[in-house]
Amino acid sequence: MSTHEIGTALVDFCRQGKNHEAISTLYSADVVSVEAGAPPGQDRETVGLEATMAKGQWWADNHIVHDSSVGGPYPKDDQFIVTFHFDVTFKPSGLRFTMEEAALYTVTAGKITREEFFYTTGG
Repeated sequence: MSTHEIGTALVDFCRQGKNHEAISTLYSADVVSVEAGAPPGQDRETVGLEATMAKGQWWADNHIVHDSSVGGPYPKDDQFIVTFHFDVTFKPSGLRFTMEEAALYTVTAGKITREEFFYTTGG
């Protein structure tokens, strides 16, 4: 698949709420995932498919998603950007907030090898 096709598939999976399926289907076994800020008790950088899937599961387990939208993909060469908007409640604190996020994905040999998230971290 081309970079644009991979981006389109990722957006389609996300719009259907199939984030784990997107990761298991489209990501490289040695993917690197980089957050703008470290999630509680975690590092900013996650390496490997299993660890990236676990990070995604942590997000699902700790948030109630009231609404979300996905924009893109916006491809260029071997990269593409996807935008996200979330209205969520963080379960441990009960805090409800909205979040705007952009993600830059890099594709190598038909798989996502790197994802980098950009969002306000409050600091």
